Amino acid sequence: MDRAEAKLILAKELTELAARHYDELVASIKQTNVKNVVGESGANYQIEFDVFWDSKPDGNLRIMASIDDGGWRAFFPLTDSLIMKPDGTLL
Repeated sequence: MDRAEAKLILAKELTELAARHYDELVASIKQTNVKNVVGESGANYQIEFDVFWDSKPDGNLRIMASIDDGGWRAFFPLTDSLIMKPDGTLL
């Protein structure tokens, strides 16, 4: 897996998720979303997104995403996360 490419894709996907409204993200709690993306190199990547309460219900949200190429990296995917406050701002 091209680690630099995967990191760029993951950052882009997290930015798109962070642009969503807080209530929309709350509605996706307890749902794992999977997306397949083809990188500029032609490599296929799978991205998994999860949203959950960071500490308590109706508080901050943790938006977590992981990416792998289906190889050994599937066991140890690259991950990143963001925290969104109820007013929609990011920490």
